[in-house]
Amino acid sequence: MLGFFERHRLIKKGLASSKLRRRRTDNEIMQALETGVWPKCAIFAGFIVGLGAIIFQDVQSQPAMNFLIALLIFFTALAQLWINHPDTFAKNSRLLLMFGAFLVHLTIIKVILVIWGHSQYGILLIPYALAPLICSVLLGKNQGLYAAIFVSLWGSVIVRDVIEDRAKFLVMSLICGFIAVFVTLQVRRRSRLIRAGVFVGLATWILALPLGLIPIDFGQFPMFDWKTIGLESLAAVGSGIFTAMLVGGALPLLESIFKITTDISWLELADLNHPLLKRMTIEAPGTYHHSLVVANLAEAAAEAVGANPTMCRVGAYFHDIGKLVKPEYFTENMSADHNPHHELAPTMSALIIIAHVKEGVDLALKHNLNQEIIDVIQQHHGTTIVLYFYKRALQQQEDARQGGKIMNIREEDIPEVRDESFRYSGPRPQSRECGIISLADTIESASRSLEKVTPQKIDQLINDLIQKRIEDHQLDDCNLTLREIRLIAESFKFTLRSMLHSRIAYPTDASATKEVQKVVSQETNSPPVSAA
Repeated sequence: MLGFFERHRLIKKGLASSKLRRRRTDNEIMQALETGVWPKCAIFAGFIVGLGAIIFQDVQSQPAMNFLIALLIFFTALAQLWINHPDTFAKNSRLLLMFGAFLVHLTIIKVILVIWGHSQYGILLIPYALAPLICSVLLGKNQGLYAAIFVSLWGSVIVRDVIEDRAKFLVMSLICGFIAVFVTLQVRRRSRLIRAGVFVGLATWILALPLGLIPIDFGQFPMFDWKTIGLESLAAVGSGIFTAMLVGGALPLLESIFKITTDISWLELADLNHPLLKRMTIEAPGTYHHSLVVANLAEAAAEAVGANPTMCRVGAYFHDIGKLVKPEYFTENMSADHNPHHELAPTMSALIIIAHVKEGVDLALKHNLNQEIIDVIQQHHGTTIVLYFYKRALQQQEDARQGGKIMNIREEDIPEVRDESFRYSGPRPQSRECGIISLADTIESASRSLEKVTPQKIDQLINDLIQKRIEDHQLDDCNLTLREIRLIAESFKFTLRSMLHSRIAYPTDASATKEVQKVVSQETNSPPVSAA
């Protein structure tokens, strides 16, 4: 409160700005909710209560036994999740999404069985792919397979007294769930979800025939009950398609609630008509071209190591948007006859260069870019040093020291050069994608200084820059292995060689005329005619 009044007093005196910089702060409450033990226990307890409510909803022969079996399956699922998916287990929002999808899936099964349980339509209308599709698209293929297995096991407990042969349900649920995950390994368009629904529907229909869920008596051919067969076939195929449509419609809402960006959304963000990118083409064209090249480098490298190439491309587009604030202070946007840094002290130049990260975060927040892009903006320089201005400051310090000896200036009167003043505030890259973009950014910038480009020079440049990043511990937190770094380097080399290859020097009109006359003179043994 006192700080507010003090700032208001300074604004009146003209000693402070009335505008507040947008700041990205970690909310302690949200952090506790995301990683805390008690929220995690609450999610698990809520799922158990919901599961019990589904099982005890109606009178069964042995509801307590069914609940005990479901509880044992739950503890098995918990152990499996903790061992094989530690990243998902650590984030409560992911757990809420996953177990929430399980509970919705099982609830729909129960509702369908209550309405159509004793008819063939019941087992055909079950949305076998619902939870596997949600988990596969939003969390990944491994989580999708995990969902397919355990909702099938829990579902077999729920249908125990409604469907005579639980093995039929289990087989159909597992196979349809696996097919849904397999078809959605890479979903870049919403139409892929509909295709997945069609495949799941066809799989349900094909499995229903040999399992006797669509009874066809070939002894009565061709006097089949075509109406019943048609309706049951429509139920089987339509259930899969409707499930995919439901998931596709819910995706934007789920992405927004759980702060997850799918490949579909990444492709939408890759639109170069975004207002920030359009501004960059006009106000900072050099930075815009640099970002496009970094995007190509990062995307190819991500594909080489199995990272997310679409995220790398989009992150590279936006990683330098902070340069829009003072574009003329960056090399790629400078005019040939004026360098504004010649008029500034090295510390001030470094401050302007470093500030483009904070300015980029500010613009990203203002334009509601998602968290992954903000992370790329904030982490792509890590805690590296602005080497050019640091060396320039050291040189000025040495010059002042040498001049001080002549003018008898004391050593303590010479300004100290601290490397902290020339370092980015970080943090260092925290994900594989951020690490790849960070390397692509520095390599693209350095490649502009190459003269007489050769494959050997490109290889040496890339090897040296990556080695320096490793020695500076800039890649310690991004989970890139040495093998993956080697593959990334090879990808960079291939892409840069393609971009920076030399071209044939085509002759001018005059030189071409001389070459033609020379050939003619050699064939006719006559002297060449002057091309004056």
